[in-house]
Amino acid sequence: MSNNGTNNKKISLLSVRGMTVIALLSTVAVLLMFLEVPLWFAPSFYKIDFSEVPVLIGAFALGPVAGVVIEFLKIAINLFLEGSDSALVGELANFLLGCALVVPAAAIYYKGKNRKSAIIGLSIGTVVLVIVGSLLNAFLLLPFYARVYIPMETIINMGRAINPNITSVTTMVLYAVTPFNLLKGILVSLITILIYKRVSFIIKGYH
Repeated sequence: MSNNGTNNKKISLLSVRGMTVIALLSTVAVLLMFLEVPLWFAPSFYKIDFSEVPVLIGAFALGPVAGVVIEFLKIAINLFLEGSDSALVGELANFLLGCALVVPAAAIYYKGKNRKSAIIGLSIGTVVLVIVGSLLNAFLLLPFYARVYIPMETIINMGRAINPNITSVTTMVLYAVTPFNLLKGILVSLITILIYKRVSFIIKGYH
């Protein structure tokens, strides 16, 4: 991350170099999607992965639009490889949640292009992720899965088995979904801050 707010010339997204960077980061993101880690405070179907790290790196290096493109390609490739068990609802939510973190973070970072703007951007992106994640789970994901796959009572019972305070959709969001997305946002942000400078040096070597 630049400390003086200056950067080399931008890589065009439609250039061979830009498309190569996007393709490589999308591939890394897909691979990271397979490395899911269950968490102790949420039902087993909530698993954390770090596929947003390469998306953020691409968004910081090439701009928010590149982040959206990498996020879309990540979801599309994973969908091609594994298919969908949620009639594309889960994939749509995954895309929206990824963009909720990446777009604000990259947009704010691009104003200063330094560590301070990166930290502010990632902090705001994490807050947006938590809000969007809570709303999507409360009004789309949990109702959809309850209607198509598992009764809502069973979903709530899975949460209650881990945390007795989970007794409804609202408390599921409060005690499982919110801390899940908050933890993911924090961890992904920390990793991005730690490795971006080195990785961006490699990316900038393309031009």
